[in-house]
Amino acid sequence: MSAARRRTIERAREPVFLLVGRVLRPHGVRGSLLVEPLSEMLETLPAGATVYLGSERRAARTVEILRHGRMYRLRIVGCEDRDAAEAFRGMEVQIAVEERPPLPPGRYYHWQVIGLRVATEAGEPLGDIRQILETGANDVYVVTTPDGSEILLPAITSVVRHVDLEAGVMTVHMLPGLEEVTRRRGIQK
Repeated sequence: MSAARRRTIERAREPVFLLVGRVLRPHGVRGSLLVEPLSEMLETLPAGATVYLGSERRAARTVEILRHGRMYRLRIVGCEDRDAAEAFRGMEVQIAVEERPPLPPGRYYHWQVIGLRVATEAGEPLGDIRQILETGANDVYVVTTPDGSEILLPAITSVVRHVDLEAGVMTVHMLPGLEEVTRRRGIQK
């Protein structure tokens, strides 16, 4: 497959909108919305950012986004009282993918990593990343091999050596014993 074709496929995988939160209920009497965060991106959105609410993706400009315990208090232009805020109860909060906040070098969004081909530093193909397990310490990439088994790779710098999103490849260093310890045979998806 040509590099240009792979880039086209990669771009096709990229979602148009990213889910960042869900409106739980109105907060107070001045039109604020209490939002459950579903992504770290919610807290990085600046005032004036555009968010898209509900399944119809109604565009709204943010006035402010403030942390409120484990939740966030979101104010949007045009939502001035509790009755107006009530209309947004239960709605998803999304952002357009092109407006996503930039990540530091070496960090990637999950949707960018899922589907990448994985190869060792020696060029040996291992399989494709099919899932990401979130643990307390670091993410773990679930790589499905051609024979259907899985290899669990910790998303740490001593294992993940290089990610080339354009080529769709992640290069990894297999620490001694890692493949034998993490390979899970016979798992059917």
